[in-house]
Parts: sequence; structure tokens; C-alpha cells
Amino acid sequence: MSGPGTRDHAGRLRGVREAYRRTRLGTRLALGMGVLSLVVFAVVGTALTTYMRDYLDRQLGEQMKLVQIAQSKDAASHGTVRQQPYYGWFTAVYDVSDGRAVLREPAEVPADTVELAAAAEELPPEGSAHSLRDARIDGEGAYKLRTCEVEPGVVLVTAAPMTDLQGTVRQLVTVQVVAFALALLALVVAGRAVLRRGLRPISDMAHTARGITSHNLTGSARLPLRAGGGKGGPEVEELRTAFNTMLEHIDDSLAVRTEAEQRLRRFVADASHELRTPLMSVRGYADLFQYAAANEPAEREKHLARLRAEAARMGVLLDDLLLLARLDAAEVETPLRLEDTDLAELARDAADAFRAGHPGHDLSVTVAPGPVRLRLDPLRIRQVLDNLLTNAAVHTPPGTAVALALSASAGTVVVRVRDAGPGIPDADRERVFDRFYRVDKARGRDRGGSGLGLAVARSLVLAHGGTVDLTSAPGATVFTVGLPYTGDGPAPARPDAVPAPRTEEGKQRLPRT
Repeated sequence: MSGPGTRDHAGRLRGVREAYRRTRLGTRLALGMGVLSLVVFAVVGTALTTYMRDYLDRQLGEQMKLVQIAQSKDAASHGTVRQQPYYGWFTAVYDVSDGRAVLREPAEVPADTVELAAAAEELPPEGSAHSLRDARIDGEGAYKLRTCEVEPGVVLVTAAPMTDLQGTVRQLVTVQVVAFALALLALVVAGRAVLRRGLRPISDMAHTARGITSHNLTGSARLPLRAGGGKGGPEVEELRTAFNTMLEHIDDSLAVRTEAEQRLRRFVADASHELRTPLMSVRGYADLFQYAAANEPAEREKHLARLRAEAARMGVLLDDLLLLARLDAAEVETPLRLEDTDLAELARDAADAFRAGHPGHDLSVTVAPGPVRLRLDPLRIRQVLDNLLTNAAVHTPPGTAVALALSASAGTVVVRVRDAGPGIPDADRERVFDRFYRVDKARGRDRGGSGLGLAVARSLVLAHGGTVDLTSAPGATVFTVGLPYTGDGPAPARPDAVPAPRTEEGKQRLPRT
């Protein structure tokens, strides 16, 4: 069962872990380097100490071997060893028989001779000529004992103190601990400084990110902050590039969102304004119709006709709005009914309808005599042609020449509608395809329309995978529609220039609707 001490220990561990998680990355990396260096230092120090101890031990053994060579001769001549080679060394000669050692006198031995006698008794009678062992002699300390046989039954035991060896090893360990501790401290401090300098670009990017989070995006579609600098190495440069690229994408998304919001607000405001006018007209004519039904029966048909006209006008406006909404959601529901269609025939039909509806404008048509078959929605493309031609008629003075040309290039059929009117001002060219936008703000709705014609035309062409371009100058305004063309069937004519207006004789040969 866990007691209070165990719970306190676990709580302290959790506190240490939480404190470590809150530590900055540079400090954590420096601490990690310190721990790794400590492990390396410990391994290196242990290996070095072990090697040094073994080396000193071997050196002492070799020294004892040389000493015993001289002592063996002395013991063989005199029976005992007369002189000690070094201060603190002990030498004893034993007579060994039946596994029992008897010390020969005189001998320079410590008060406790148990370990020396045991070493003499353990020397094998046959086999090894000597043996080495470590022992602790009471009152003297640690000694290394070397035993060798002088002659059969006579054993020489030499005891050398290990104090110097152990002291050398302790000094080596002390030097290693101090040196490794200083090196570890310098490594952590210097490593922290180096890591802080190396991680400064990442800190700058974090500062940039915090600045972005505090930036107010409600009134701006741009993020003015970017991660700068050119230091930090290839990896940091890749991260910085990816970070700035992400900010560019966010900028683009914000710009698109802001533009969409602005378009939506403008669209809602314009739609409300455009719908309010016919609704007010319908209400007024309804009141007049009610008054006429009660007091002026002869006026009822006139007011009823006006009611129908305003309702039809509002219906056209709503149809255009609905079509634009369906085109905006084309990935959900495609409002096109594609079929193989002769575009040249559509162009001729649109020209005939234009002549019938706008007799005050001279229209010239350049269309190949053969069919130009494409896969498209004939009703919608006809609507595009009607809108472009009507736009040319509505925004130019009576008698202005209008031209319709159909040509082909590699993979594209091009339809151009050109008028010789006053042109479109530069400030308005970028917005002529916007919904409810009118170049002439003073033009009435009876002539100027609702401002949806060009927006509908552009959306329909884009839905067919085509393009719409505008070039304008005084005396030459050209709307160019490009549609994908596979080349099936005869290619249309490729005029170098828009032809001159047709003659009266040419007009009479074309059917009118």
C-alpha cells in the first residue's frame, strides 16, 4: 500500500515534469546536452580509472617480481632475507610441509602474519611458480602479496603496500571529477548561449506568430508581418520560407474572403435597391388599378398593362439573379444543357433579332457560310450574344455602327462584338462585369437595364469553359468571347479586321424577326 511518503514523492515528480515542460526549448536542449555529456564523462572516467589502476597494479607486480629475484637468492644462501628493499615492505620465508607454513626467524614481518602465512600455504606445490593476491593486514592497511617458491618446501612471501597506488587512483578520480564538472558547466552555459543564438530565428517566427494573433483582421485583408532574417542554416531557412508562404496563402484567402464579403454586401444592397423600385411601382399601379376599378373603368386596362410590365421586369431581374446564383454553385448543380449546336446559326439569329429590336443601329455580321458546331447550351450562348449586342446598342448613340464577327483559331472559336461608340472610361473597365454596375449612373433603368447583362454573359461563358475580354478606346469598344473548339466541321472565316457595315441590299437579303 502507498503511504504519505510515496504520494509526496509522486507529487514532487509531477512538479518536476511540469516545470520541465514549461522550460524553453533552448534550456531543455542545453540540459539534454548536459545529461548526455555527464553520461559520456562518467563512462570515460570509469574506463580511464580502471585502466590506470590495472596499469599501476601490473607495474607493482613487475616491481615485486624483480625484488623477489634478488630476495630468492638471498634466502637460498642464508635461509632468510636480511634486508628489506623499500620502506613499508615486508618479506618472510616459510617452511611449508603438509599444507602448514612455519615462519623462519629473523624476519621483517608485521604483527599480524595471518595473511602472509595463508599466502604461503595456498601456493600450489606444483604448477605455478608464483601467485599474487590482495590482502588487508590489520594495523597496516591494504597490501599486495607475491608468493614464489625458493626451493622445494621453502616459500618466499613479499608484501608491498598499496597506499601509493590507491592514492594515485583517488587523485586521478578527483582530477577527473573536477575537470568533468567544470567542462560540464562550461558546456551547458556555452551550449545554452549557442542554442539561444541558433534558435533566435525560431523565436522571431514565434514573435511574428504572436503578432499575427494580436492583429485585428476585421478591417484589413492583409497580414503586415513576415518572418525576416537570413540566418539559422538551411533547415531554419526552409521553415522560414514555409512560414512566409503560409502567410502569403493566408493573405490570399483573407483577400478573397474580404472581396467576397464586399461583393455580397454590394450585391445585397443593389439587389434590394433594384427589387424595391419595381415593387413600389407594382404597389402604386395596384392602388391606381383599385381606384380606376371603382371610379374610372376605362383606365383599368392601362393600369393592368403597367402592372404586368412591372411584374415582367421584376421576373427578368429575379431570373438573372437566380441564374447567377446557380452559376456560382455550378459544382453542385450545373444549370447548362449542353448539346451539339451550330454557333454560326446562333450568331445569325442573334443578329436578326438585334436588327429587329434596334433598327437605329447599323449591324455588320461576319460569319462563315458553313456550320461551326460546338457542344454548348444554345439558349445560354444566345443569351450571351443578345446581352453583348444589347449592351452595345444601349450605351451608344443612335446610328452607331455595331459589328459581330465569328472567327476560329487553334482550339478556340472567337466571337467579337464591336461598336464605334464613345468607349468605356479606364476607371470603369475593371468593373463592367460586376453585378448591378452601370458605367452611366444617370442612365434610367428603361434604357440602362439592371446592370446584370454583362455579369450574366461573363458567368455563362466561364461556365462553358471560355473567356471574356474587353478592350475599349474612343470609337472602338470590343467584347471578345473565346469558346473551346475541337475543330469538328468547317472552320469559320478568319477576318483580319472587322468588316465595314453591310449595305442596304445586304440587309434585305437577311430575314428579320
